[in-house]
Amino acid sequence: MGSSKGTTEFLQALRGQDEKARTFLLPDSEIDSDALTINLDMAKKSFREAKVAKKDEFYTQLVDIENELKHYKQHFKDKTVLCNCDDPRVSNFFHYFSYNFEQLGLKKLITTCYKSQERDLFSQNNSERAIWLEYTGDHNGNRVPDPEEIGINYLKGDGDFRSQECIELLKQADIVVTNPPFSLFREYVSQLIKYDKKFVIVGHQNAIKYKEIFPLIKENKIWLGYGFKGGAGHFISKYEDIATAGDHREGMIRVSGVNWFTNLEIQKRHESLILYKSYNAEEYPHYDSYDAINVDKTSDIPMDYYGVMGVPITFLEKYSPEQFEIVGEFNNGSDSEFDLAKPIINGVQKYSRIAIRRQASASSYSQPEETTLMAAEKQEGYRKE
Repeated sequence: MGSSKGTTEFLQALRGQDEKARTFLLPDSEIDSDALTINLDMAKKSFREAKVAKKDEFYTQLVDIENELKHYKQHFKDKTVLCNCDDPRVSNFFHYFSYNFEQLGLKKLITTCYKSQERDLFSQNNSERAIWLEYTGDHNGNRVPDPEEIGINYLKGDGDFRSQECIELLKQADIVVTNPPFSLFREYVSQLIKYDKKFVIVGHQNAIKYKEIFPLIKENKIWLGYGFKGGAGHFISKYEDIATAGDHREGMIRVSGVNWFTNLEIQKRHESLILYKSYNAEEYPHYDSYDAINVDKTSDIPMDYYGVMGVPITFLEKYSPEQFEIVGEFNNGSDSEFDLAKPIINGVQKYSRIAIRRQASASSYSQPEETTLMAAEKQEGYRKE
């Protein structure tokens, strides 16, 4: 553990960075929803360049953490939480859990900080040594994480989450909550699954199509959380922001298509989508090489079709396993055993689709009482005209 003087200096730096970060936050009431439009080509280009350059230092806003984690509070009681991709001097995850430690009923909070190197940084604060922090709650009654209450420990290695000493910290944790490097998302999730950990983490929706991630989603081992407002997040970052003037925030970068990935039960996962449209062959054409219909919008899923349907990836934000079964995906037709075919209609390829099917027991407010004929049609897998 570091010296008392060193600990105090570290916590002062932490609090200073935290106050700086908070100046970037905007309450939802001050966000102009009509201004949330950016040049998507530029945004995608920026994100691709960030991946290539391993620019993964995107620090999550406190308001986004609070908006998501308010739905999981019942899961944290008597649990040890690990934030293992976070420099606590800029991490709002550390702020959230340390200042809400008693309210959540936590047992312990552990945070690790990566040692700065020339490439693939986790920290932008040039930490000379990798460290890990341990906080077990307020001991003097002021409900504030004071310097003397936070244990600062030095790691032997660089703090990489894949190192053995960091894995030992992972083994102590019940729940992992962080924003891992997007470029290492596959490896990061694989480790969480290997050690059977519960988690709430930030990732990009492109990860849904990864051959290492999609099977976990299909098998209901991972699902999407409540998400970011407008499907995009503003992250505290030193990189250039390409958001339009109406959506630009100094010291931050806007990333489209980000979401929360979790394996903790949440209410939205069990809320059925209300279906109101009826199937017709003209509006819902079949794919050229697979017996499934195409649905362009999640809200347009027909209430009376029980065969396989190709729906947008954003369907997963509304997915309930009691209402639908994930059959596979329509992507390149060869990415994995679950990639059923290319989503081609009359020779024209559509965007990637998730292949789903209604559960036999699923119902909607608009669905009439089942008849013998309807039951027979379900067995055949399609709706007859």
